[in-house]
Amino acid sequence: MSTLSTQQKSDIDKLWTEFWTGGITNPLTVIEQISFLMFARLLDVMETTAERRAERTKKPFKGRFDGPNDIRRWKNFKQLPATVSEEDLRKGTKGMLQVVRDEVFPHFRKLNGGTTFAEYMQDAQLMVQKPSLLVSAVNMIDKLPITEGDAKGDLYEYLLSKLTTAGINGQFRTPRHIIRFMVELLEPKPTETISDPACGTAGFLVGAMQYLLETYTSPEGRLQGEKGETIYTGDLLEPYREHIQNQMFHGFDFDATMLRIASMNLMLHDVDNPDIHYQDTLSNSFPERFPKQAIGGFDIVLANPPFKGSLDEGDVHPTLTQAVKTKKTELLFVALILRMLKNGGRSATVVPDGVLFGSSKAHKALRTMLVKDNQLEAVISLPSGVFKPYAGVSTAIVVFSKGGKTDHVFFYDVAGDGYSLDDKRDPQPEKDDLPDALVRWRQRDAKRDTDRTVKHFMVPRKEIEANDFDLSINRYKEAKHEEVQYEPPKRIIAKLRALEAEIAKDLSELEAML
Repeated sequence: MSTLSTQQKSDIDKLWTEFWTGGITNPLTVIEQISFLMFARLLDVMETTAERRAERTKKPFKGRFDGPNDIRRWKNFKQLPATVSEEDLRKGTKGMLQVVRDEVFPHFRKLNGGTTFAEYMQDAQLMVQKPSLLVSAVNMIDKLPITEGDAKGDLYEYLLSKLTTAGINGQFRTPRHIIRFMVELLEPKPTETISDPACGTAGFLVGAMQYLLETYTSPEGRLQGEKGETIYTGDLLEPYREHIQNQMFHGFDFDATMLRIASMNLMLHDVDNPDIHYQDTLSNSFPERFPKQAIGGFDIVLANPPFKGSLDEGDVHPTLTQAVKTKKTELLFVALILRMLKNGGRSATVVPDGVLFGSSKAHKALRTMLVKDNQLEAVISLPSGVFKPYAGVSTAIVVFSKGGKTDHVFFYDVAGDGYSLDDKRDPQPEKDDLPDALVRWRQRDAKRDTDRTVKHFMVPRKEIEANDFDLSINRYKEAKHEEVQYEPPKRIIAKLRALEAEIAKDLSELEAML
């Protein structure tokens, strides 16, 4: 449940329009610029909290700013005029635009020197040229409830939903409820490490953090927000905080804007130091730059990787092309995820349907590897409208563990995900198979789940092998044959004759009128 009010959403929509009319029309850039300003405000809030704590405990404190009057702090620069005259500039007085552009942004780049944070902030810059637009943005962000509980996360989700409605770069966004479903399939623990090799805005990593907060909150730790919503404090995560903040979450992408948004998204969901890197994970340089992450680095990999067709074989690391001789990214990403997992590590990954039944040597080799050399646990078929309005392709979620062996595979045919399957994606809670799919997955039983005429069933490995490792659900699903009772032919003929006589009578009456 969102903690944003209708008025707050309306304020964001209004600011969005102002950015648009101010010449900033790429939705990613708008989100990035709003993110930077939200971040500037949060830095000031965190600094104030730390100052008060230091005052109370009498312990020394090394802040991110030069004291309370530092002009780079939100509370100080938000009071400045939009801009100042040439004469004032010569005297050293600056307006809000000059301070944010020339002092706040360079300060961002110096924070946490040497960390991931510094890496993705290196080329951060203020794109706003109009002083009045910056004042509007600062005033609106100053009113938003980004310091209250889950509100900053909800605000970010609302901003990211704009990527879909704008119809640009929408492929970066996996619907929140699909992310949640995939996280719940794997049930991550606070001691584990989680990665997404094509993280986009870090939706899967944020989803995992939200799952942990909800799962590891005691009854006493649940608070009620102003609007009646439940706020999960994650009080039972205390022993794991250091791991969660610094070692748990890892994401890679090769779009610098997405990386900054991903990092800020995680920070706004209370992951202070996520490990987010600029990297094409299919390329030769991944194992060279990040050897620990590229090979056997993770307990969990969650992904909806981009399927952009083919790559040049020379660009792909040989450990992947040896496993699956192909240039197709949808196959290479599954091979990559297997390589990234520790032995026993598990993944839920979205793949286009072609991966399940494609007849090429590479398709068969990948499926054979999943079934024979690893533990393929589930194939959950999704309806083709799940990723609309920007993609209508049919997909499935494959769940697998590295190593071990496959005995049976759980299949589920999701007919609806709680939303209409057209471009509008209107809520249809009565058509939602995901909760049932989760229950059936957790209660799966190879001996019991044998009825192939229902939505879920288990298929033994031998049968999959006999079907050339075909993993499409239609290969194993059986149609329900219902016996239809027909009337005897003599009775049908009698009815037809009676109908014919009635028509003849009506025609005779009509003729008599002429």
